Amino acid sequence: MNQEYLKTIWKEEESLAHIHGWDFSHINNRYEIAPLPWNYQAIVKKYLTDDMQILDYDTGGGEFLLSLHHPHERTSATEGFEPNIKLCRERLVPLGISFRECSNPAEIPYNDATFDFILNRHGSFHPLEIFRLLKPNGIFITQQVGCDNDRELIDMVLPGTPKPFPHQNLTEQSQRFSDSGFQIMRSEEIYCPIRFFDVGAFVWFARIISWEFPNFSVDRCFSQLCKMQEDIDKNGKIEGTIHRFLIIAKKTSQSLS
Repeated sequence: MNQEYLKTIWKEEESLAHIHGWDFSHINNRYEIAPLPWNYQAIVKKYLTDDMQILDYDTGGGEFLLSLHHPHERTSATEGFEPNIKLCRERLVPLGISFRECSNPAEIPYNDATFDFILNRHGSFHPLEIFRLLKPNGIFITQQVGCDNDRELIDMVLPGTPKPFPHQNLTEQSQRFSDSGFQIMRSEEIYCPIRFFDVGAFVWFARIISWEFPNFSVDRCFSQLCKMQEDIDKNGKIEGTIHRFLIIAKKTSQSLS
């Protein structure tokens, strides 16, 4: 295709790179991620009972939290991203869910030993603060994006970009929980393929995941995007690797830190 025509298409995708909650439906069928070996929702439901007081820290737009159908009067959530704060107030508060704005995982505005169960998927966390908030024998479950996430894709357009969270890996984060008085009940780490079938979908994605692709733009990275287009024309896709890890930790002792 003509490069100027491609640039027009890609810049339109760039202008559309906004999301409501954490909704990637704009690029449905234009990219794919290999399934993880665990099912986060199934794991959470295995431990969750209706009588528990639960907290979802960094809930996004509350989409996953609401999918659990936990009694609203025993459900709490926090969020720190401004567009999602507004969404949570509109979506969660009318249901009777306790919602509080919070962008500092070391200072969560709830009392000591409030929760039986704390959830965190792809958000920030601070083990000592989680320890403070949990009741004795309380459970914390997190699925995290690891430090090596999307590195091949980043190198395609922004070579040499530092890792935004270099300590986000299973070994270091499991040790933080152990050092804070938790028993590690389960821990897993996985690397899986992510594939894009058109460059426009990648442009949208890279603009949304701005912390991984700092200062990315169609204008700045146009020659690299054209190379991606050549690869898609030849192979039908461009491919990278996602990095995820899972930790299930139980509060079993006094904090050691």
